[in-house]
Amino acid sequence: MRRIHVIGIGAGDPEHLTLQAVNAMRDTDVFFLLGKGEEKQELIDLRQEMLATHAREGHRVVEARDPDRDRTPARYASEIDQWRRARADIYEALIRDELGEDGRGAFLVWGDPALYDSTLAILEEVLGRGEVAFEYTVVPGVSSVSTLAARHRVGLNRVGRPFQVTTGRRLAEGWPADVDDVVVMLDARHAFSLLPAEERAELDIYWGAYLGTPDELLVSGPLDEVADEIEHVRSTARDRKGWIMDTYLLRRRDTAEPASEGTGGGKA
Repeated sequence: MRRIHVIGIGAGDPEHLTLQAVNAMRDTDVFFLLGKGEEKQELIDLRQEMLATHAREGHRVVEARDPDRDRTPARYASEIDQWRRARADIYEALIRDELGEDGRGAFLVWGDPALYDSTLAILEEVLGRGEVAFEYTVVPGVSSVSTLAARHRVGLNRVGRPFQVTTGRRLAEGWPADVDDVVVMLDARHAFSLLPAEERAELDIYWGAYLGTPDELLVSGPLDEVADEIEHVRSTARDRKGWIMDTYLLRRRDTAEPASEGTGGGKA
């Protein structure tokens, strides 16, 4: 039986790799890497560096192009369904054609496979088609959310209170009910700027981009005071690198601890 390891590799720092992740790498014959074009080649390069350090001798790396998708579709759910089906076609072909009947394969997943990542759902879709059989295991990784909190030295929750992890698309629809602390991922359009002015005035923000990498950027403070700075830093970094991955925590100040003094500024 083929076996697939889905390995969380952390938010960008090679030291985020856990011992479990390293052991799974050493148990792998073939690593499947999906590239997203030249602008994100450095993400492939980082995975290759991890493999050079930790994978066993004789392993193979098979690269494929991740299918493109519309980032601002009129019908979001149908666009995601179509993209996932295209990805499932690629996964199925990789496992069928590149892995022997008793081989060990692996996908290296940025952050944690359980948090806003499609790998597990796509593997289940491939299994459901019944064309290729395999077992798979999941190795958790250090997420960008936990890295963000560590870099800013804040907790994600406060005593006896919940927090919510959501997307920029959802935040743009309005502040979630019954929470004072919201972590936002996958925000391409500064959704915090779309909140009502009276709501923004009550919030502190802890923002980070390229977390765990040498290009890491951090800004924190009252949202009204640092929103323009974040938009400028974000836009400049995206123009320079061609892509950006960022995450932030919004915290309602009326029940919050005092915000950090000033901004975190940029760290490169």
